[in-house]
Amino acid sequence: MRISTNQLYDAGVRGMERNQTQLLKLQEQISSGRRILTPADDPIGAARALTVTQTREVAAQYARNQGTAADRLGLVDSRLAAVTDLLQSVRDRVIQAGNTVLSDSDRRAVASELEARFEELLGIANSQNAEGDYLFAGHQGATTPFVLSAATSSAAPASVSYFGDNGERLLQVGPTQQMASSVAGSDLFMNIREGNGSFVTAAGSGGGGTLANQGAGVIDGGSVLDPQKWQRALNSDFWQGSSNQVLEIRFSAVAGVSHYQLFDVSTAVSPDPALPARPVSDLLPFTAGQAIPLSASVAPVTDFGAQVVINGLPADGDSFSVTPSANKSVFATMQELIGLLRSPLGSSEARTEFTGKLAGHLINLDQAQANVGRLQASVGARLQALDGLGSSSTAVDILHEQSLSDLQDLDYAKALSDFTRQQMSLEAAQRSFVTISGLSLFSYL
Repeated sequence: MRISTNQLYDAGVRGMERNQTQLLKLQEQISSGRRILTPADDPIGAARALTVTQTREVAAQYARNQGTAADRLGLVDSRLAAVTDLLQSVRDRVIQAGNTVLSDSDRRAVASELEARFEELLGIANSQNAEGDYLFAGHQGATTPFVLSAATSSAAPASVSYFGDNGERLLQVGPTQQMASSVAGSDLFMNIREGNGSFVTAAGSGGGGTLANQGAGVIDGGSVLDPQKWQRALNSDFWQGSSNQVLEIRFSAVAGVSHYQLFDVSTAVSPDPALPARPVSDLLPFTAGQAIPLSASVAPVTDFGAQVVINGLPADGDSFSVTPSANKSVFATMQELIGLLRSPLGSSEARTEFTGKLAGHLINLDQAQANVGRLQASVGARLQALDGLGSSSTAVDILHEQSLSDLQDLDYAKALSDFTRQQMSLEAAQRSFVTISGLSLFSYL
């Protein structure tokens, strides 16, 4: 076959260009540390690397969400701890104020201190995060959640209203897991069950009467021995009226001995006529400090699965009420405490009433503290879960990084060896081209 000079030059140039291209590619790989510079280098490896990279970025976003949730919950936890400390301080001062040896001015001084703590509690309830969102407003982060309204009269004192909602802000912290990063203010401060959580005890008539007790009897907060019986009794056809479901314990003196009897003083819905109190138990002798079971022995016979204890000696005609618990805000409890401490105690009856009411408010404070403790436990569990998710995210990120390294990173030993070999090939091609291009028939003439 005849090879022309042009063919000789073209073949030599193409060989050198091919070697230079391969040498340049190896140089770029070595400088970047990557084996795959373009998808054409390894289509399957490039596709797998893209999938791993996308998965890693999604996991990184989950990790950032976990950090955000941890920061928010950490701030909430600090505010809950502040509420716990405040309520404990209030409780200590209330117990101190319960000493009837104190004068009216001493109790008013305690009331003034509680007013300052009330303002502090309101400030904590309206706490904001670094972005300016209110922590306890639910989804309404831009709205001031707790507002103290102005008093319209002595009968309608100032009260705290909640303008947030019941929602909790959720963050996606995993492929299938969302986590609440806030606590609703309604759950923390407003929706606190009165009394022991099932019912509230109080001195005086539960049927709307206004007469105060005249004796020295003081009722405790009571206890529920069987929650199922209590719930069944509340929802049964035991009650004569459909509203104001209240049991009343009335005292009377029989032959010089104090006796008590249970009455159903539930009422009909307005405008239906008022219903008379209905006796639901026998007349039983009373012993101070002995448990009084809440049980109806008159048809329909009903066991409420609960009991109360009355200490001291009630007078003839005294009564105590047992009312199913409703929700009460911690602000209302503190305001009632402040009002109670400002009331003068000018008689033994007033002191007995004061002692009973103060004990009831202490029970409500205990309920508020227990509610805060419940939410603190919930926040703590979420923070602990985030710690576990963070550790898992770190481990998964290491695996992703290893997978990308296996797919993309360069084997430097092999690359440097290939670079040296390719360099030698280029030099050989260049030298041979010089030699061949210098050949001429005239050199031998």
